[in-house]
Amino acid sequence: MTSITTWSDEAICLLKQLIACPSVSKQEQGSASIIEGFFLERGIKTQRHLNNVWVVNKHYDANKKTILLNAHHDTVKPNSSYTLNPFDPIEKDGKLYGLGSNDAGGCLVSLALTFIHFYHHQGLKYNLLFAATAEEEISGGNGLESVLALMGKIDCAIVGEPTLMNAAIAEKGLMVLDCVTLGVSGHAAREEGENAIYKAIKDITWIENFKFPKVSELLGSVKMSVTQIEAGSQHNVVPDRCRFTIDVRVNEHYTLEEILTIIKQNVNGDVIPRSLRLKSTNIHREHPLVKAALKSGSNCYGSATLSDKALMPFPALKIGPGDSARSHMADEFIYTMEIESGIRTYISILNQLL
Repeated sequence: MTSITTWSDEAICLLKQLIACPSVSKQEQGSASIIEGFFLERGIKTQRHLNNVWVVNKHYDANKKTILLNAHHDTVKPNSSYTLNPFDPIEKDGKLYGLGSNDAGGCLVSLALTFIHFYHHQGLKYNLLFAATAEEEISGGNGLESVLALMGKIDCAIVGEPTLMNAAIAEKGLMVLDCVTLGVSGHAAREEGENAIYKAIKDITWIENFKFPKVSELLGSVKMSVTQIEAGSQHNVVPDRCRFTIDVRVNEHYTLEEILTIIKQNVNGDVIPRSLRLKSTNIHREHPLVKAALKSGSNCYGSATLSDKALMPFPALKIGPGDSARSHMADEFIYTMEIESGIRTYISILNQLL
């Protein structure tokens, strides 16, 4: 039987290949092909749609329930503070550096080798389906959402995101709002016009100070943040419109539609949601995946960050090696021991179910 250390070595080798292949969201063709080749080299038939790749266990049985193992292989763009080449997989002092190493390459390769560990097993109680998906970082329509219907019925999922191998049983939803406050233009030297910036400031002040009353035990309060603003064309013209963007993180006590209604009732400008699909999610503490994670040494918590879990119409547990605090940072890295520990914990969780 192959040892966990061997699986870990193979996972790290795959991760180095992925780091060396730029895979910014919508440009994941190369990394998808690397993942495809990784499985084909091991005699495992792959399926692919756009830049999404998935495989099923050798003795797949359509009459059994299916557990999805999912992680994304796209990355954000490297930020300007990098001191290392983001596409050079440097291994040093127990760390593997590189863009996407922590978010979510370490999770992806750990789940991939966990899948291979179980691939040939006969008599599993569940089917296993591993999917490496695209466009997670931008919540794009050509990622997981585009293949859910193609992968067959799925009963529950493990979503690989860096959580220090703790079990995220709840996750805040996200709604991005584009707002436009209208005024009347005029000459800045005279008492003319109606300044759209001043009107927008009143709305922004309400956003800053308003507290939604329903607070979640796991996820805390709903959080609104104005993150972008734009107004004016030149210094001597009173602006007739001010555009700003609100990032809204929603707990499980509110629907996105309820939040939107409350905001519209309290601001003067037009409020347009970009999407109402990234809802808050949770998985019950008594779900077998959660109970297995707890028995494997994980702690439960609520996650403020979003993942493809938001798009899954079935129970999903977010858990993986790496630390969310390292995601999108300059000189991103993952500890190599975290990958070995991740594989060990994933196998332990699934052993209790399969």
